[in-house]
Amino acid sequence: MVFLPARCYDQKIAMNIRVCALFLLVLGVFNNGRSTTAETTAPPPSPPKPPAIVIGFVGGLVKHDNMVHSEVQLAAELRAAYSSDVYVEVFENYHREKAYQKILRLLDTDHDGTLTAEEKQRAQIIIYGHSWGASETLALSRELEKEGIPVLLTVQIDSVAKFGHSDKVIPANVGEAVNFYQHRGLIRSQTQIRAVDPRRTRVIGNILFDYKGQAIHCDKYPWWDRYIVKAHTQIECDPKIWNQVDSLIRSKLPSLERAAAVPSLIR
Repeated sequence: MVFLPARCYDQKIAMNIRVCALFLLVLGVFNNGRSTTAETTAPPPSPPKPPAIVIGFVGGLVKHDNMVHSEVQLAAELRAAYSSDVYVEVFENYHREKAYQKILRLLDTDHDGTLTAEEKQRAQIIIYGHSWGASETLALSRELEKEGIPVLLTVQIDSVAKFGHSDKVIPANVGEAVNFYQHRGLIRSQTQIRAVDPRRTRVIGNILFDYKGQAIHCDKYPWWDRYIVKAHTQIECDPKIWNQVDSLIRSKLPSLERAAAVPSLIR
């Protein structure tokens, strides 16, 4: 039952009663709706998006900042071409754990020291390397797999497995993988990579480069690289290889942040 204020009772005009009752009813509905809205808790904001991450590994005893080497040059060009939405860093092949910890920190966008399932699944990671560094691309991918972290792409250039490591089988957390190799000289690299789970990983190819009779100039490399392990060095400084690697990596990076023109690598 609705109790109306005294001023609403007008014996002469019955319509006034109905008007007052309707007014009070509408006012009550409005107030109830406003109260409900005020009491509703706003959903927590989504964590910021992590950057796309590109990790490179140099081979042998090469330093991560040695600009003679193509792995380091490629990283520098990617940094110049992209904004802060893409993080690029090169590591020595014996600093895999350092690279792993860097990835975890970059993915931890709420900085609470723990990766949530959402933070892991938002990862956009690309890993590439030459020689022992190529072997480390898979070793790092396996570490990430244990944490449930996906990898978009791995690129191996004349991959040489470290003792006790496998550089042949691509773990199931990797979306795509490619292997560039040569088959001459003292250092013989991995010729055939395969996916542990072909339903989850696409092997783009095992691509052979033969440098017999080809003039690939690696003049800035040390003499022992140019003569003792000539073919292994040629594939590392061959611009055809690195232009392909560059294109593959850029195809996975945020398109809106891509530079207007993709320059050819100059070495």
